[in-house]
Amino acid sequence: MIVPEGIEVTVSRAHRAEVSGDDAAPVRVLFIGGWGRSGSTLVERLLAEMPDVVGAGEVTHLWRRALADNQPCACGAAFDACPFWISVGKAAFDGWDNVDADDVLALARRVDRTRYVPRLALPTRLTRRREDLLRYGDLYRRIYAGIAEVTGARVIVDSGKHASQAFALRHHPGIDLRVLHLVRDGRGVVYSWSKESSYGSPDGTKSSDSYMPQYSPLTSSALWTAHNALFDLLAATGARRLRLRYERFVADPAGHLATVRAWLGLPPDRPDFIRQDGDVTVAELGPIHSVAGNPMRFQSGAVRLRVDAAWRTAMPAGRRRLVTILTWPGRARHGYLDRPSRSRT
Repeated sequence: MIVPEGIEVTVSRAHRAEVSGDDAAPVRVLFIGGWGRSGSTLVERLLAEMPDVVGAGEVTHLWRRALADNQPCACGAAFDACPFWISVGKAAFDGWDNVDADDVLALARRVDRTRYVPRLALPTRLTRRREDLLRYGDLYRRIYAGIAEVTGARVIVDSGKHASQAFALRHHPGIDLRVLHLVRDGRGVVYSWSKESSYGSPDGTKSSDSYMPQYSPLTSSALWTAHNALFDLLAATGARRLRLRYERFVADPAGHLATVRAWLGLPPDRPDFIRQDGDVTVAELGPIHSVAGNPMRFQSGAVRLRVDAAWRTAMPAGRRRLVTILTWPGRARHGYLDRPSRSRT
């Protein structure tokens, strides 16, 4: 969904109570989960082109990067100057001034950490810090409901990826959480995390504090394996999950968008923004309002859709063999044991 610039919403006290109260209808959220560098920004961008879906970016980073540090929205405006997020803040909290970012971050440290996943997997009544957990979920519930109010969207996409966030949000009765577990070949993910990369900016500039961390093959392989395994555990708790391979999605974006929409309970919608240019698939992307994420969130216009398989030739042979061994259990689990020449997309 492309949101018009200058959008503004006026919200009554009664409506603010409605969107944040326990009696409000649950807001449907598509949470894209997995490990970083797996294509979540691309998937979010394509989903957000649909008229009844809106992409919010990595909402888990809103508190620090947007609210505290005032980093730019994907539209290019600073967070505190973006008409979309100003309207969302008014709808959710009667203005962002009513939210203490440091308090929210302290709350997150108490409930939203990977090491807390075992207790978050328990039923709500058995989970420690139940009040903190419900309060934490309500903050997200307010934001999602505010976005739905401003845009009229039926589904909000949060590409936060972190399993602990999904485990935490599943406990809130006001969030209809659907998890799209996005998986990419671990060898490609490990190679991507080994390269220098920036969070990016609207004008393409980079600062000394804008670079993402780089991981060794051992660390990155372990993180890829562990985080994907956590989403298998999440599904075992009864959470609604759809697993999607990045390579297959890119090979047939229109077909997989239709699958995701059907799973979300949305009516069929033809993705006219995707076209074939000879042998190349091209998507026409409009501007969005998202917080954090891959620098691709700043791109608009024609984007070529192709599988990034640079790791096959650019990763040194010895490292590639090591990563192939280290990621074998996860690749076996997710269907990545085909030989390159026979690999199915």
